[in-house]
Amino acid sequence: MAILGISHITLIVQDLDRTADLFVSILGAKEVYSSGEQHFSLSKEKFFLLAGNWIAIMEGSAISERSYNHIAFRIPASEIAEYKLRLENAGVEFREQRPRIPGEGTSLYFYDFDNHLFELHTGTLEERLLTYKRTL
Repeated sequence: MAILGISHITLIVQDLDRTADLFVSILGAKEVYSSGEQHFSLSKEKFFLLAGNWIAIMEGSAISERSYNHIAFRIPASEIAEYKLRLENAGVEFREQRPRIPGEGTSLYFYDFDNHLFELHTGTLEERLLTYKRTL
């Protein structure tokens, strides 16, 4: 028995088209499926590919409470300002970055329109572990 990887991530959203626009226009996802008015699952849905990952959004009620549970995507450090500008223009709400130590990378946290928290991060796991090791 073996886990082969993450199959997909599903998020429940109130407005499929609004979230689809955020994923495609801001994050660069490719929409690969839209159920339209029919659905094969619990509700109408759309599927995206983002950096090789399958992300699904399904129509439903937004989560009521925000938390630090989040999905992080890695981006080049040189593009963080451009992503911030795109997100500001999209009208999303940013979350303050958590305290960081030098070498840990830079992050941009934002909530989508349904209280899901996303992070755009410039570092890698290897860099983080090396930074922590040097700090000890």
